[in-house]
Amino acid sequence: MIKSHIIDGTGTDKQVKVDDQSGLVVSVNTSPPIGVQKNKIFRGYLTSSTGVTDMRVNGSVTNVNFSISASNTADRYITQLSFIIADAGASLNQFGGLAALTNGCNLYYTRQEEIVTIHNALKSNWDFVRLCHGNPAFGATTNAFIASNVFGLSEGVIPVLDFTKWLPPYGVKLDKSSTQTLTLTVRDNCTGVDQFDCIAYGFDRLE
Repeated sequence: MIKSHIIDGTGTDKQVKVDDQSGLVVSVNTSPPIGVQKNKIFRGYLTSSTGVTDMRVNGSVTNVNFSISASNTADRYITQLSFIIADAGASLNQFGGLAALTNGCNLYYTRQEEIVTIHNALKSNWDFVRLCHGNPAFGATTNAFIASNVFGLSEGVIPVLDFTKWLPPYGVKLDKSSTQTLTLTVRDNCTGVDQFDCIAYGFDRLE
């Protein structure tokens, strides 16, 4: 066995320490790193192959995919999805203010050659709220999770899916220059609600 030491290279000769559980003792530097910022904020709608962001489409016969694609210049990390489903008289057991969907929306991402299903049957407002772990939580009783005047005078659910709680600390990675996507597939007629779309948030890790 060869013993070694890790010391400060600036001349102080300070050494790192190992605790009694064989863990390396470190501390988080509260100052940002010096030099070029490697992360760039990303924000973008899930978008169809024709560039449409409005997910109020009829996917009952031909399913419609809305996706965030990988970047050609950087690894892309998606940390949050912000959904909105707005319609007059919306309640949790409906989709918007309509009857719950028959097939439901399928949310998934691709990882190398693997398809990772996050939820394969998002049929109601409650399905989206539950997927997002009740985030954000507001209201009470019949108004729980339903915001007023989201689209004009229409109510809506506005759940936010935080991937950093599932895949800490950076969320879903889409590899640079890959065909990987984060996708929501609409498999029903969703044209009857007032608003239905999704915005992805995260960052691109520059080289």
